[in-house]
Amino acid sequence: MIRNMASSGTSSRGIAAIVGVGPNLGRSIARKFAHEGYTVAILSRDLGRLSKFADEIAREEKSQVFAIRIDCSESRSVREAFEGVLSLGFVEVLVYNAYQPVSWNPSKFSDIRIDSLEKSLAVSSVGAFHCAQQVLPGMIERGRGTILFTGCSASLKGIAGYSELCCGKFALRALSQCLSMEFQPYGVHIAHVIVDGIVGPPRGGTSSNSSSRIAGIGSGGDGSLDPDAVAQTYWHLHIQDRSAWTQEIDLRPSIPPRYC
Repeated sequence: MIRNMASSGTSSRGIAAIVGVGPNLGRSIARKFAHEGYTVAILSRDLGRLSKFADEIAREEKSQVFAIRIDCSESRSVREAFEGVLSLGFVEVLVYNAYQPVSWNPSKFSDIRIDSLEKSLAVSSVGAFHCAQQVLPGMIERGRGTILFTGCSASLKGIAGYSELCCGKFALRALSQCLSMEFQPYGVHIAHVIVDGIVGPPRGGTSSNSSSRIAGIGSGGDGSLDPDAVAQTYWHLHIQDRSAWTQEIDLRPSIPPRYC
């Protein structure tokens, strides 16, 4: 199901599809690309909340924003969702920001249920695989496009008590590396963004071009990352010159997270 929250203006650019849009990072990434002139499709499981985000971004950025329901753990849902996305036009940007929430409390390995592990793998990596398959043909045909995957510290190292999260994020990182090696020669930039810390709410206003957020003034003091500042990195990855593409980047606040 698609809900269109549109301003009176239209975009001459392609579609930016943001998968996994919640109140913090996903919403900030969507707002940034809308601010830069893209028609944006935002996707998550909660269509009601998603529609509110779409209306907010469309109103603030005077852009076209489409809310589309997706369950990244179900291949059929991914296919149906991207039928809707692709009906809007060429997907120039795919950001995969979906993940399966886990408890902050570590789990004993013997207590982890296999269906819980499979769900985490399905959302973190298999869902990313399916989404990438939907948009890569169009990007290859046009010789341009960007795919950005969101990782975390669990993408790099195993953490006791977090087998479900680590297995899914390890696989996502491997997928990103494999796809970049295969498709960057065709003009498709694929990168993995390691968000090493807790992403909090935006620290100021809603405008994407806030000079204080671009400069990072007053951010990171509480040990969390400002999602608007993180979204700037996603945008810069998209507009990088082809002679110097980033394959992986890690972001962390100036005060290191306590769990590291």
